[in-house]
Amino acid sequence: MAKHFQLDFEESSMSDTNQKQDQYEEELDNLVEEEYIQEADVAEMDVPDLNEAEPMDDDDEEDVDELGEEAGPSGEGVEGYEFRANADDKNTMELADDSVQGFFDHREPVYAIAMHPTSNGIIVSGGGDDKSYLWRCDTGEMLKCLDGHTDSVTSVGFSCDGKYVASAGMDGKVRVWNAETGDFAVAVDGPDEVIWIDWHPKGNILLAGASDATIWMWAMPSGKFMNMFNGHAAPVTAGCFTPDGKRIVSVSEDSTFIVWDPKSAAAEYRLSGDDARFHVEPITSVCVNKDSTLAITGDVSGKARLVNILNGNIVASLENHTESIETSSFCEVLPLAATGSVDGKISIWDVQTQRLRATLEHEDAVVKVKFVKNSPMLASCSADKTVKMWDARTGQCVKSWSGHSDTVLDFAVADDGNVICSASDDGTCLVFSM
Repeated sequence: MAKHFQLDFEESSMSDTNQKQDQYEEELDNLVEEEYIQEADVAEMDVPDLNEAEPMDDDDEEDVDELGEEAGPSGEGVEGYEFRANADDKNTMELADDSVQGFFDHREPVYAIAMHPTSNGIIVSGGGDDKSYLWRCDTGEMLKCLDGHTDSVTSVGFSCDGKYVASAGMDGKVRVWNAETGDFAVAVDGPDEVIWIDWHPKGNILLAGASDATIWMWAMPSGKFMNMFNGHAAPVTAGCFTPDGKRIVSVSEDSTFIVWDPKSAAAEYRLSGDDARFHVEPITSVCVNKDSTLAITGDVSGKARLVNILNGNIVASLENHTESIETSSFCEVLPLAATGSVDGKISIWDVQTQRLRATLEHEDAVVKVKFVKNSPMLASCSADKTVKMWDARTGQCVKSWSGHSDTVLDFAVADDGNVICSASDDGTCLVFSM
């Protein structure tokens, strides 16, 4: 009998492998036409005049509750977790170590990490050892080695309900497992080196962007090919489904930004360096707001653009960085967004006025920023080997964690913001607690 990991979500049976083939052909139609809001239900955004708009006053901000209850000191853990202070096999003789747990089986750079969407105690990580692992962040226990790649794993992620987990690698393959049992489901290939993957927000559809300028889409767990998106002329550096599931956005080293129809694979809007107001340098990052109306793109020169994805209009230029923008994120509860750069700065932007609200600083390149769900708190990681938590309303750093001996390449944060799991170039994953 297959081993079960006893995740904290309801059991659901595997799809019958003998289901009719046309079920998968209709799946995307059902997702984008029946389960989600229609385009007519989304109001167009009024774009303020940049010359007349005033920054938002602090008095105008809505009161937002602070994150959770105060946690105990390091080692006591938080609700639902029983952490030990340090992992036994971790060398901490010369390093300040604020972690409460760790995972050390990779022993090669760990490039990607993700947290189960309903059971935050389950983590998947992937790295330069060509493997991914399922493990528990409360005990550090390895649950399953997800192997089969022949080159570095560059991206990992759980499906929206947490039933499946996927890994993608530089070998051009995407592999999917049942996250509850650890049973292997399917392997698909087609693209060149896979740079990123993204699950559909409401269904078992997986998207992958590749270094050969293509984007691929499959139905899972059957692995049935659904669409390929052609329109970029260089590696697709970043992309994702919009939160409403109705569109796909992607950016490329060729300085293009494309909004796609996932059903037809047609480009609805395309922006490029041909428009002098847009990027002329390779674009490195993209994110979409909760309402699926706005996107932020960032390029290697440190320029960011705010784009209305409903009409393809450039809303504003967001410029406060001197080097490549590697990451960005929208806040879900306040009209704020963040961009992070190799220059070590994080810029907090007022989305309504497109004005700079605050500049936060790491001591080295910022690798990733992400707002905590339904919160003004912003998490970040850096080449300075730290993970930090900021209050975007005040610009104050409320927590800084050390423990890694090299660049922190990725992190995953629990919905309540109280637990962060990090992945590092030093070959380890660490768990930090608020």
